[in-house]
Amino acid sequence: MDIRIYFEAVELEDLTNNDPTTNSRLDNTVRIFSGANNFPDLEGVQLAVFGVNEDRAALDNKGCALAPSAIRAHFYSLFSHWNNVEIADLGNIISGHTIDDTYFAIKDVVAYLLKNDIVPIIIGGSQDVTYANYLAYENIGRVVNIAAVDPIFDLGHDEHELNSRSYLSRIILHQPNFLFSFTNIGYQTYFVNPDAVVLMKNLFFDVNRLGNVKANMEEAEPMVRNADILSIDVSAIKHAEAPGNAYAYPNGFSGEELCRICRYAGMSDKLTSIGFYEYNPVFDDNKLTANLVAEMMWYFIDGFANRQGDRPELDKENYIRFIVKSDEFNEELVFLKSKKTDRWWMEVSSNNAVNKKYRRHQFVPCSYPDYQAAMQHEIPDRWWKVQQKLM
Repeated sequence: MDIRIYFEAVELEDLTNNDPTTNSRLDNTVRIFSGANNFPDLEGVQLAVFGVNEDRAALDNKGCALAPSAIRAHFYSLFSHWNNVEIADLGNIISGHTIDDTYFAIKDVVAYLLKNDIVPIIIGGSQDVTYANYLAYENIGRVVNIAAVDPIFDLGHDEHELNSRSYLSRIILHQPNFLFSFTNIGYQTYFVNPDAVVLMKNLFFDVNRLGNVKANMEEAEPMVRNADILSIDVSAIKHAEAPGNAYAYPNGFSGEELCRICRYAGMSDKLTSIGFYEYNPVFDDNKLTANLVAEMMWYFIDGFANRQGDRPELDKENYIRFIVKSDEFNEELVFLKSKKTDRWWMEVSSNNAVNKKYRRHQFVPCSYPDYQAAMQHEIPDRWWKVQQKLM
C-alpha cells in the first residue's frame, strides 16, 4: 500500500536552519516530507507525525484546520535528546471532497502505520478525527481502549450527527464495535449533564473529575497506561496557559500537568496512537498554545524513548505476583508488580472462557494505593469495571 497518495508536503521554509551548532534540533533529526525532501523512507521509523487540515465538523471552532503548520513552527525549533527514536513527518492529509473522504484517508494511514509498528502522532483538526483514528483499529481487528483528556464527554445530542462534540457517541454505536473501554481524564462537572455521568458509569466507563485528577496526578498514569488511543482536546487546558481554542475555559489542567500526562502516554507500551486536537491559531495570543502543544509532543516522544517493554500479558516472568484474599469476597485478587519499572497491574479473571481478542484487557493498570485498598478489603473500581465487561 502506498500511503504517499494521501499526503501533501509541508512548508518548512521558515525553519531552515544553517547554524552548524544546532544540528540536534528536531528539524534536522526528523525525516520530513517537505518541498525539499521526498516522502520519507519509513524503514526503522517508530513514530510518525502527520497533520490534519480539517475543521468541517468543528463546532464553533473553525480555524483549527490551520493548526499543523503553527504547531510545527515551534516543534521543529526544539532539541532532540534521543538517539534511540526514529521519527518521520509524513506531511498533511490531503482534505477530501467530503469529510468522510478525509476520515477514510486517516483510517487507512493509521491502519498502515499500526501494521508496521509505527505510532502515529496526529496534530491539528477537530476532535472528531478521533473517530477516524478508532476505525483504523477495526481495520486490523484490534479491540481497544480510548482515553480522552477533555472537559466534557462529547456525546452530543443527535446520535446520527458526527462532529467534534459527538464523536464518542458515534464510536459507541458503531458496528461492529471494537471499543472495550473509555476513560475520560479531567471532566469539569458544571459542563456535564448529570444524566451523561450516569450513562458513562452504566457503560462501566472510567470518568475522572478535573479536581480529583489534579489532586493526585500520579493516578493519571494508570489511566493513560490502559489506553491504546489517547485523544487530547486543547480546551482541557486552562485559558491562561492555552488561549488557542474557541472553548478555552478559566479552569483546567496546567501546561505542566498536560506535559506530564503526555510523558505517561509515551512510556506506555500499550498506547499506539495519540492525537492533539482543537488547537485554533485564530485565538492564540503570542502563539502560546502552539508552543505548549509542541512541548506536549516533545514529552510524549521523551516518554516513548524510555519505554521498558512492560507487557504482563506477554511476559509474566518479569513481574512479582501478589494474591489478596478476602473473607468478604469469594475471589482472589491478583496484583502484578513490574521488576523493571515498579508499576502495578491487576489480573482480572473470568468464569467464562475469555475471547482471545480480550486477553490483553484482563491486565488492568493500577497503582500501589489500589493494592493497599485491596489489603483493606476494598475492591478497586478499576477491577470491578473490567470484571463486568468480561462477564
